[in-house]
Amino acid sequence: MNNLFKDTLKVAFVVLGLAGLAQGAMAEGNAAEGEKLAASCSACHGSDGNSPSPMFPKLAGLGEKYLVDQLKAIRNANGANPKAASRSIPEMTGLLDKMSDQDLTNLAAFFDSKPMQLSGAKKAEVQLNSGQKVDALKLGEQIYRAGNLETAVPACSGCHSPTGKGNEPAGFPRLGGQHADYIAKQLRDFRAGNRTTDGDAQIMRGVAKHLSDAELEAVANYISGLN
Repeated sequence: MNNLFKDTLKVAFVVLGLAGLAQGAMAEGNAAEGEKLAASCSACHGSDGNSPSPMFPKLAGLGEKYLVDQLKAIRNANGANPKAASRSIPEMTGLLDKMSDQDLTNLAAFFDSKPMQLSGAKKAEVQLNSGQKVDALKLGEQIYRAGNLETAVPACSGCHSPTGKGNEPAGFPRLGGQHADYIAKQLRDFRAGNRTTDGDAQIMRGVAKHLSDAELEAVANYISGLN
């Protein structure tokens, strides 16, 4: 059994498992209450979750479960709860410390209720390890929709959907329309082990470690225009 098939099966089982566990497992968020908490987020992420800067992610429409999980991990950045996920983002140090789980759920509901504005993909070329330059959009589409059989990279669409809208029950975020630079940075962080919020299954770390620089840049660019 080749590595790609094994990885694809692992992803499939995790998706099905998470989707089953998610049913009724999370408290319901109140978007109206979340809006009251969102003022401090607007400087970086925009008042409606559509960040104007590629340095900061768009939060609009990412998926409530995913947002809750990430907010909790960021709040736990100091590792106060060693059994829970943690994610260190220096710009957010202390911002969530006084928020309860319900506050974070309400905040997630607010941003998830907003439509994401597309960033738009750009025409570009990327250089392969062979030195050959190829169309970035074509390579990005290939990686997103079919993966790379030779290097055991599964298709992104398997978890994040063919249109990039994600999988809300499983907690996989919407990607379509996100800033390309932000997506590329997250893939690099997963590949380097600097981001570990993909759980014990290490799905994203397992995918990113097989991506070349050219594939990473190409798929990030393609995703930013996906809808």
